[in-house]
Amino acid sequence: MQVEIRPERPEDAQVIFDITAAAFAPKAFSDGTEAALIGTLRDDGDLTLSLAAAREQQVVGHVAFSPVTLNGQAGDWYGLGPVAVRPDLQGTGIGSLLITNGLRRLKTMGAAGCALIGDPNYYSRFGFRSDGKLHYANVPDRNVQWLSFGNQAAQGQLQFRPAFGE
Repeated sequence: MQVEIRPERPEDAQVIFDITAAAFAPKAFSDGTEAALIGTLRDDGDLTLSLAAAREQQVVGHVAFSPVTLNGQAGDWYGLGPVAVRPDLQGTGIGSLLITNGLRRLKTMGAAGCALIGDPNYYSRFGFRSDGKLHYANVPDRNVQWLSFGNQAAQGQLQFRPAFGE
């Protein structure tokens, strides 16, 4: 299965919405807003990096990266998410390809690091860690994770873009 990771195109917006909605629908942790969130980030100009996974010219997955602040200070840190893969293709490595490619592109862009809210059992394979020093709203610290592209550690309060509803 050949998968191309590429920047999203304007014509991808609806299929990205549909894939994200389908991918998150069965998840107990989902509030059902993930698909609309991507559109809001796009409309607000806050999608720093938006990558699509295409197989046989059809989009089958997506990952979004947007700016975050640490302790209210804007810098070169970005948030990963949402990431979604068509349900029938989950577990085939497409999500990992999207994440790995996105992290590599962020680093090339000069980002200091990336943060996310998610399952440490999954994201640790990409180098993300949760050490209890980075916090987000009412989320357990173990799920608030970060990856530095240099030697700047992430600590304090994480805040995503307004589209996340903070």
